[in-house]
Amino acid sequence: MKTVVLVGAGGRARSMFALPFVEELKSSVRFEGIFDTNSIRAKALSEECGGVPIYDDFDTMLKSARPDTVVVASSDSTHHTYIIAAMEAGCDVISEKPMTIDAEKCREILETEQRTGRSLKVTFNVRFIPYVAKIKELLQQKVIGDVHHVSLEWFLDRSHGADYFRRWHAQMEHSGGLLVHKSTHHFDMINWWLDSQPEDVHAFGNRVFYGPTRENRGVRCLTCEHKISCEFYFDISKDSFVNRYYLQAEQEDGYFRDQCIFGERINIYDTMSVHVQYQSGQMLTYSLVAYSPFEGWKATIQGSGGRMEIGFQYSGADIDNEGHTIRVINPQGEITEYHVPAAAGGHGGGDERLRRMLFVGDMEDPLGQQAGSLSGAMSALIGAAANVSIAGRIPVSISELLAPTAGRDLDGVRAI
Repeated sequence: MKTVVLVGAGGRARSMFALPFVEELKSSVRFEGIFDTNSIRAKALSEECGGVPIYDDFDTMLKSARPDTVVVASSDSTHHTYIIAAMEAGCDVISEKPMTIDAEKCREILETEQRTGRSLKVTFNVRFIPYVAKIKELLQQKVIGDVHHVSLEWFLDRSHGADYFRRWHAQMEHSGGLLVHKSTHHFDMINWWLDSQPEDVHAFGNRVFYGPTRENRGVRCLTCEHKISCEFYFDISKDSFVNRYYLQAEQEDGYFRDQCIFGERINIYDTMSVHVQYQSGQMLTYSLVAYSPFEGWKATIQGSGGRMEIGFQYSGADIDNEGHTIRVINPQGEITEYHVPAAAGGHGGGDERLRRMLFVGDMEDPLGQQAGSLSGAMSALIGAAANVSIAGRIPVSISELLAPTAGRDLDGVRAI
């Protein structure tokens, strides 16, 4: 049985880790501590979990709880701080995605892991969605031969997409922008499918919908004089979780969960296009928009022996609630369809399968679904390189971004 502590008491920390620790995983996990910079939020989570100890200092929690594993689910720009401190204290770490937000922090994490000999795993639940895993399986079987090119389009709707611009995610210094925070899932999925490391990145990005694009705006929805006429009005008091964990916790840190999506503070992109060249010679073209009328993704994978067409629309965390089809077309134009049934659970069943792999450990892993630190770094670094490319209007080499550790065997296992 693993002794674990949790850093972060927000929505993802609660749903992905804390509540499952005391319910679904109670026979495999001893949940011994919660730390969050907001003590009100930490107390609310502790109460929901039956009185798990709360700590007001991270180092004190490590010394008192003596965990085997530290789970990091704080805001993105703080991940490296807790990951590094935990490994230096002799703990293994499980980090929410993205592992971190820029190349410098990636280097620090990878070097610390190598120096301390501890283990870092990153929670890429998309790998565990049965539909996505089936695609990996078919590619391994070479149903379309050797893969040469992937085209992936992802679109966020005006509910999910807009919500990123209400929160801390809307500032590059906290999240690395959507190309890191959100796209790390997508880039990792492609890296995993291709079984190759990204090398060169050229990207374009703009902010055309959110940010200060309209005159009628305020600081936050709760006090905004335009709330009646604004189609994006979010009533923070009506959602029981957001009310308790954020509205009632504002007095401690001044963080507003309902900031105006048209605010001056916003400096991330809402429209993005990325081109990636892999070490293997394979290529990716990728786009993300955050204001689509509907949510979903579509992709084509072109190989030496055919073409694969994949993707679907979804809503919120119901990523695979109906089951979906993988369409394969051979060079003669003959079509074979593979239907993958719906899977129950969060994010198309990915959350539950990932937790079982991480905390129960009774699953085999023939597809390499469990992701380590280098996988976390490579997915985050595509986004980080894209941000550098956009800002400088230049192509960017990932190996140069990671230059101080380039050429080393950073985790002793397969890279992706």
